[in-house]
Amino acid sequence: MTTTERVSGRDPTTGRPITVSVAAGRITAIAPGPNDVSGWIAPGLVDLQVNGYAGTDLNAEDLASDQVVALVHRLAATGTTTIVATLITASEADLTRRLTTIAAARAADPLTAHCIPFVHVEGPALSDRDGPRGAHPQSQIRPPDLAEIARWQAACGGLVGMITLSPHWPNTSETVRALTAQGVRVALGHTDAEPAQITAAVDAGATLSTHLGNGVAALLPRHPNLIWTQLAEDRLVASLIADGHHLDRATFLSMVRAKGPQRVILVSDTAALAGLPPGIYDQPIGGRVELSADGRLSMCGTPFLAGATRVLAQNLVHAMALGDLTLAQALRMATETPGRLVDADRGHLAVGAPADLIRFEGPTPEGTLGVRQVMVRGRWL
Repeated sequence: MTTTERVSGRDPTTGRPITVSVAAGRITAIAPGPNDVSGWIAPGLVDLQVNGYAGTDLNAEDLASDQVVALVHRLAATGTTTIVATLITASEADLTRRLTTIAAARAADPLTAHCIPFVHVEGPALSDRDGPRGAHPQSQIRPPDLAEIARWQAACGGLVGMITLSPHWPNTSETVRALTAQGVRVALGHTDAEPAQITAAVDAGATLSTHLGNGVAALLPRHPNLIWTQLAEDRLVASLIADGHHLDRATFLSMVRAKGPQRVILVSDTAALAGLPPGIYDQPIGGRVELSADGRLSMCGTPFLAGATRVLAQNLVHAMALGDLTLAQALRMATETPGRLVDADRGHLAVGAPADLIRFEGPTPEGTLGVRQVMVRGRWL
């Protein structure tokens, strides 16, 4: 006999109390809730860019499957119930080993298998120039290679579901078409491409801009340039890092207004140092990096960022202030819109959707969502 559980809270979209019924890991009904209910209820957050968290680096040479499982459980407790593990530019051998480890973690733990629907490989076909390249190792930058990608997929059971590349490479359109035909989402990022190359990649099937406004040269032509082109391209959804360090208020606000809230997703881009104390660290991403007390993570001796340290629940609250957004609008950017890039019903508060839910009291004065309870596949963590 299937047991039904009922969870109540206020719907951030309407402000009205609702009761969500859950059975067998799915939402089975949504009805009006009691008037005296406190707190909000929403779908679990969906993060398409997670490099690490709480000391675990998904790009570490000695990454173990139990570390991946622990990362998923810890990050889910913050409200992020869909975690797209992200690997950056590395040798084929290193990428293959990390993909195999993540696949093993999913096989070992059902919650990890649900929370990591696929892996995002950011690179290695990026710009090799300082600035656009960001913290990616220059020695491992190389052209897109469908044969190499096929070997990745063979090693991990087809787990690669998103690839970020720079469309400046001569064979980009052919690569994008082939990957799209295989069901792999193609994103554009860490690039110095010309506007025409951006458009050609979108024509071929690219659908996402990876952390738009970052991974780009400090100086660009006034117009046209690759940022204007991506902002104007309605076929591209833009991911933005709203941590207060990657984009300033005016830039974030302008990008949200240009794309429209329905074409913006929030990503955390968290590195392994997220949740750790300030200091100097040696990391696979960026080498020697400095974590400041304000949460900024940068490559020592340079102005370049080396990832981020604020989880999606924190970025969501920052986005409200940076972009003059309501709670409902910001939540959409961290649930429904990125959820569509995962599968048809992820990130939705709807009958039939996975019972991935958060109950929260915030936003809090400390700048986070104030998550109190997290449900994954109908089970409380």
